[in-house]
Amino acid sequence: MKPATGDRISFSYKGQHLIGSVVNEEQGKLVIKLDTGYNITVAPSELKDVKTERIEKKEKTVEKKQSRGKVEGRVQGAAPLPKITILHTGGTIASKVDYATGAVVAKFTAEEIIGLFPELGAIANISSTLIRNMQSDDMRFDHYNLIGEAIVKAIGDGAAGVIVTHGTDTLHYTAAALGFMLENVPVPVVLVGSQRSSDRGSSDAATNLIAASRFIVQGAPGVYVCMHQSSGDGSFAVIDGFRARKMHSSRRDAFRSVNAAPFAVVQGEKVTAGKRAKPAGKLRLLPFNPKLKIGMLYLHPHLYVKDVESFDGYDGLVLLGTGLGHAPITRVDEFCDEHPKILKAIGTLAKKAPVVMATQTIYGRVNMDVYSPGRTLQATGVLGQGCDLTPETAFIKLAWLLSNHPAAEARKLYGTDLRGEISARSDERGFDE
Repeated sequence: MKPATGDRISFSYKGQHLIGSVVNEEQGKLVIKLDTGYNITVAPSELKDVKTERIEKKEKTVEKKQSRGKVEGRVQGAAPLPKITILHTGGTIASKVDYATGAVVAKFTAEEIIGLFPELGAIANISSTLIRNMQSDDMRFDHYNLIGEAIVKAIGDGAAGVIVTHGTDTLHYTAAALGFMLENVPVPVVLVGSQRSSDRGSSDAATNLIAASRFIVQGAPGVYVCMHQSSGDGSFAVIDGFRARKMHSSRRDAFRSVNAAPFAVVQGEKVTAGKRAKPAGKLRLLPFNPKLKIGMLYLHPHLYVKDVESFDGYDGLVLLGTGLGHAPITRVDEFCDEHPKILKAIGTLAKKAPVVMATQTIYGRVNMDVYSPGRTLQATGVLGQGCDLTPETAFIKLAWLLSNHPAAEARKLYGTDLRGEISARSDERGFDE
């Protein structure tokens, strides 16, 4: 008998003995959630020695529609505890798999969060709001604005800190976006994701949330990312939102602090953090213009001028240069006839809209003064000299500047440190050997 959705099965596949649950059938193939937490998609004919345990399907819980609006809840702990608001945008961090139906069941209310992670109730009074339930790859500028508005509201309602749960793939983009949007943010705002789903024994969902909450209690204002510092559960890095970058597709310690040491480290109940005073000014939200078109072009060997010209009509462009911020613009022999055309196309774009340079090396900073092609790029109008921004922060900064300033002013401000995103000197401890 062919396994069906909801069946618990043991089987052999490519010489391995595996156990899992059939969660779906797609185009004649079975999607099986293995006990290891991973999914495989296989044809039934590929399975050998199949033993099936038919599990009665449970009725799916009818959830409130999550794509619009929000679900709110609150769990009150002891009176002296600070209030932390958790804003949910999606990802795997607060979800579990119903193995009988294959459905991913999201847990978003405060009661459900405390049920999943009871340690939080001893750290703070938790309130919870669902903003969206989405994959982070689908984030757009409009979503940044929604999250920013929700953070401002939470702070106005007395939150001592805000946690934003978020899918990890573009979490660092959102962290940079909030860092620019939230002017004079008076409390810690911490983005937290999970590399492993909550139903897996190796899940980092609970530990990341708990570490973020313990850091928030320390009260350092700013926007941060809190994730595992190592593969074990002993240490968690709190990274400045402008410095965070996802550097591995699956490891729990995927995030690194680029060009700077982590702002804080959480080990158990101990939090070792830097100092950051509360801003004197009033909190302001400076949102993104969702109609902007900002491009990113990865410069590489055998580039064609058409690749550059495809960004004509964009409001801004980030060039991801090689090394110190280099581009293929020099005609060294007859095989490089395309290169002067590329330089001319870059100059044409730079006259129409801001064009900025970031480096593919991730670590280090742009220095277009060292070699003559770099000086030529600067003379052509390419900005970014001396900046040590990650490519993602460069993209976000350019978009945010153009959302809030005329293009001429945005050009002048791009190379200026506005929120601590550019360091006077890169910290060597930020480079992982």
